[in-house]
Amino acid sequence: MSKLTSPRFQVTPLLEWIGRYYLKLSGWKVEGEVPPDPKWIGVIAHHTSNWDFPVLIAASFYFKIPAYWLGKRTLFWWPLGWLLRRIGGVPIDRRSSHNVVEQAVQAFDERERFVLGITPEGTRKRTDYWKTGFYFIAQRANVRLLLVFIDWKRKACGLGPIFAPSGDLEADMNKMREFYTQIVGKYPAKQGKIEVAPRSADAKPADRQGR
Repeated sequence: MSKLTSPRFQVTPLLEWIGRYYLKLSGWKVEGEVPPDPKWIGVIAHHTSNWDFPVLIAASFYFKIPAYWLGKRTLFWWPLGWLLRRIGGVPIDRRSSHNVVEQAVQAFDERERFVLGITPEGTRKRTDYWKTGFYFIAQRANVRLLLVFIDWKRKACGLGPIFAPSGDLEADMNKMREFYTQIVGKYPAKQGKIEVAPRSADAKPADRQGR
């Protein structure tokens, strides 16, 4: 996995304009407010299409959020990979993702301001369970979770509620499930269940890094 703190980037006035223009041109509404926290994790759902990406990136520019995000390494082919890194992309190898939690926590520790966006479904295909690495990163880095949504039914995207992980994974998953119940992905049949795999629910935080 590439180092999460490099390269650094900011949302310039030009990128903000591009984000606003793209959203307006494509008919998307933007909702919610950026939290005051200097560090947080954006939990992004539902991820069912490649078309989620430009909408979410445009929304991050609209909100002036220089967010980092994780993507599978195969997306970062030259010259597209250079551009993706410049707008916060961090390539990961899903076959060896055991150190993602450690590096993410380190990135939060090293920066005064840091935002990381994660799609718990982990893929555009339908999944039975959410990956829970985002939750344990938030716990160990002592940051809050912001629920980020992309609703294709209303053609609205934005920022929902924010909360600190309580340590009760099942209870916090219930909160997220309740919020995302009304959110519809571009392909609803591909929406993953907002459930925790039994192994993840029983394991200790140190054992859940790649899940």
